[in-house]
Amino acid sequence: MSGQWSKRLAELGIDLPTVVAPVGSYTPALRVGDLVYTSGQIPVADGQVRVTGKVSEGAEGIVTPEQANAAARLCALNALAAVHAEVGIDSIVRVVKVVGFVASAPGFTGQPGVINGASDLLGEIFGEAGVHARSAVGVAELPLGVPVEVEIVVQVT
Repeated sequence: MSGQWSKRLAELGIDLPTVVAPVGSYTPALRVGDLVYTSGQIPVADGQVRVTGKVSEGAEGIVTPEQANAAARLCALNALAAVHAEVGIDSIVRVVKVVGFVASAPGFTGQPGVINGASDLLGEIFGEAGVHARSAVGVAELPLGVPVEVEIVVQVT
């Protein structure tokens, strides 16, 4: 089993990004017993926010659900990077919980589909060990104007 998740990431052609620096007074990940909790991760790559705005369908100048789904995937990658920096990716036993927040325009109710971007990525990487409990919540605003924020809890050895 040693190195199984590193190998799986390589098979999928996925490189974990650099851990996103906190924008406040917190740590990106914290281990308590056999669980690692991540702080909320936003769609940042190479030090830059990749998308901003509220999510809706069919409104001009709005983030589409498909764009937000891709952003949620990036958030999950950032969360895994935080876990990796804390304990190493190969120490993950299973994904326990995903919480996703979606900055939603009035009337948008597709939050579960947006957060599927994170859930689907975790399933691709971890298979059955990636099946998790989840919440997908619509909110008025998120930090730095991003459309999605994701936090995860994983069980580790």
